[in-house]
Amino acid sequence: MNLVKHSIIILLVIMLGACGKSEVQYDAISSGTTVVAFGDSVTYGYGVSKEQNYPTRLAVITGWNIINAGVSGERADQAKNRISSVLKQYQPKLVLIEIGGNDFLKRRKEQAVKEDIRSIINTVKAENAIPVLIAVPALSPIAMIGLPSDSSIYKELAKEENIILIDSVFSNVLRDEKLRLDNIHPNAQGYQQMVGGIVEQLRSNGLL
Repeated sequence: MNLVKHSIIILLVIMLGACGKSEVQYDAISSGTTVVAFGDSVTYGYGVSKEQNYPTRLAVITGWNIINAGVSGERADQAKNRISSVLKQYQPKLVLIEIGGNDFLKRRKEQAVKEDIRSIINTVKAENAIPVLIAVPALSPIAMIGLPSDSSIYKELAKEENIILIDSVFSNVLRDEKLRLDNIHPNAQGYQQMVGGIVEQLRSNGLL
């Protein structure tokens, strides 16, 4: 009887652990497929050459045709009005969404930012593209001294919308002063590190 109870407990622990993990899996996206990198200055590649930004580096590794649709200074409430035209122009299979940093700098409420990003995600879904969310560090006193961590809204959105989240990659880059241009932008080496983390997580979800 004790053995049976022990087995049941182990099974419950495994099931509960599985509930906390993303079950989103996709077939690998083939070389040459159009992908949009949508976001702000981090996507655009502020402070580095075109060859050094993350979309260009990611395209080299994946073989995807990645369109850099990053706009420096853009907030999520602005980006949600731009995403539809980008999707119609390029008709991508996959959209990498990195947005929110400028909203945090402008002290917008996180709940409002969350709903703006949700609107972007839902627009991507409506165009039959796959949304992948890249978590952005929260603005906090600890972030400003070089110890940033992801805003909780990204994990919440990924769970609520059942989409892939690329977590901790951006935050980890900004934690290393050798990898950042300033407190909010990676440098060339930082973008390279960022791409490595993105590739690893895309592979774990089957997209690569």
